[in-house]
Amino acid sequence: MSTDRGKDAKPSRRIFLAAAGGLVGSTATAHMVMANPRPVPSRPEQELDEGEPFYGLHQSGITTPMQSALYFASFDLATDKRSDVVELLQAWTAAAARLTAGLPAVAGKQDEHQPGLDSGEAIGLGRSQLTLTFGFGPDLFSLNGHDRYGLNASRPEALAELPGFNGDQLVDGQCGGALCIQACANDPQVAFHAVRQLARLSYGTTTLKWVQSGFIGANKIKGTPRNLMGFKDGTINPDAGAVDDVVWAGAEGPDWMRQGSYMVTRRIRIALEHWDRTSIAFQEKTIGREKLSGAPLGGKHEFDTPDFQATDADGDFVIPETAHIRLAAPATNSGVQLLRRAYSYNDGANFTAERWPPWRQGIEYDSGLFFVAYQNDPRTGFIKLFDKMSKIDAINQFTTHVGSAVFACPPGLKNGEYIGQRLFES
Repeated sequence: MSTDRGKDAKPSRRIFLAAAGGLVGSTATAHMVMANPRPVPSRPEQELDEGEPFYGLHQSGITTPMQSALYFASFDLATDKRSDVVELLQAWTAAAARLTAGLPAVAGKQDEHQPGLDSGEAIGLGRSQLTLTFGFGPDLFSLNGHDRYGLNASRPEALAELPGFNGDQLVDGQCGGALCIQACANDPQVAFHAVRQLARLSYGTTTLKWVQSGFIGANKIKGTPRNLMGFKDGTINPDAGAVDDVVWAGAEGPDWMRQGSYMVTRRIRIALEHWDRTSIAFQEKTIGREKLSGAPLGGKHEFDTPDFQATDADGDFVIPETAHIRLAAPATNSGVQLLRRAYSYNDGANFTAERWPPWRQGIEYDSGLFFVAYQNDPRTGFIKLFDKMSKIDAINQFTTHVGSAVFACPPGLKNGEYIGQRLFES
């Protein structure tokens, strides 16, 4: 992956003026165990100011080792002009290259009588290994049956709308979008700052649809991080040698998506109050792993291969038929794998009604997992895997999918190119 940054491209004059002028005024779900190439590495404190390359064969933030904080944003488009979308993507590319290098979003001399070229809250925080990953949703190609920008003929078949799954309780305001930005960093303020700057550059061209922040503990501990259910999350990941076959799009789709990937996001609320009242033994049978060690039931170590045929003295499977890891494992799904890059979230508390006995109602945590998975085709990846899991996975009695989206993430860039350039020139 090239790290040659060269001279940053400048945003268009129209976008620049918009920014500087008056326009600124389950866990399968909850933890589908296909993740970063394992194990998730920890990041020493001395690395927190290091940078990640923006240019390269693939977009960063996909196979990049997970940072501790995520800020994700989905946008609708508020323009009918294809040229406006191109100018926006050019401006976003230039700003993203600067932000990941620890620079203000826009170059130039500040006029104190105008809004700032950068909002400034990340001054002094360094690069914090910031990555920015961009995606195109189905709504970029067509909306209400209308080919918005003459792009629909270039829409990949793999960018299929996700079907309705058993148990879904999706909220319109937490689903879909035409464009997305995934910002990951080792400082949550750096991640939020980056999305904020890119959103400022899009004023008048986009409207913010939904956002999600998230966190993991991988920078503070060694080994696989734990989710809010207390279990290690991301043990069974594609080996480094399998990532190319699992993640990156090839010749089967349009040329503009080669070396890109398809992102599926699911916002999964976990009934922590319900989970916290269950015994450890029940939790372990639900997941199929020991809570402390992460070993598969019947094994001794976290990375032991699960034995799905092992039975106990009563003839029952040691790893139950409805256990999460049994249903998510490649060995029971014709080898289907995903590259998982999920973050826990905590969005306070609000009123909810649990969908499983004892059907409690009241103020509960609005917490869970923001599930993000990459694959070369969601139809043979997430959709195939989760269709079965949504019906019989024991973890479903604690999880509810309330947000959902799918995006095509174009390949990486050479210096001088802009995000999605091959699509708009096709």
